[in-house]
Amino acid sequence: METARSIQLALLSGCLLFGAASTVAQTSPAPNTTATRPADTPPGQTSAPNASPPTNIKKPTGSTDQDETVKRMNEEEKRKVDSKGK
Repeated sequence: METARSIQLALLSGCLLFGAASTVAQTSPAPNTTATRPADTPPGQTSAPNASPPTNIKKPTGSTDQDETVKRMNEEEKRKVDSKGK
């Protein structure tokens, strides 16, 4: 008898809480649905102009000026690979 009574009480309180939550959700005002529109004319430049010199387009990305010794060693290794293979 005690467990039946506690189950009834739990169900009743759950129904009351669920009903109260749905009532509150239905009475809250709808969100504002007006969206901001873009400007008719776009704004001017917002960043400061860059005063650095133009980039060098003749060099690939990451390339550097190599020392003559390094260039010579690379050429020697390239000749070895071409003649003997890896």
